[in-house]
Amino acid sequence: MATNTESGGVTGTKDKDYNLVWYVENCLSNALRLETYIQDAERENDGEVAELFRKAQADSRKGAELGKQLLRTRMGG
Repeated sequence: MATNTESGGVTGTKDKDYNLVWYVENCLSNALRLETYIQDAERENDGEVAELFRKAQADSRKGAELGKQLLRTRMGG
């Protein structure tokens, strides 16, 4: 199955670079969203669910940090 993919000709950004930026943005967005979920669980006194969301939030933050580090090295910063 052949697909046409954008490889930088239209956007000026290669897929792999765009994908990395997208990944970091989505990790950060997920960490923010999970903060709301944590607060919801705490409001309902559900520590088990709150802890699950805290762990997921930590994973999202870690993913964002790893992605940002890679972006820095790739962009020469």
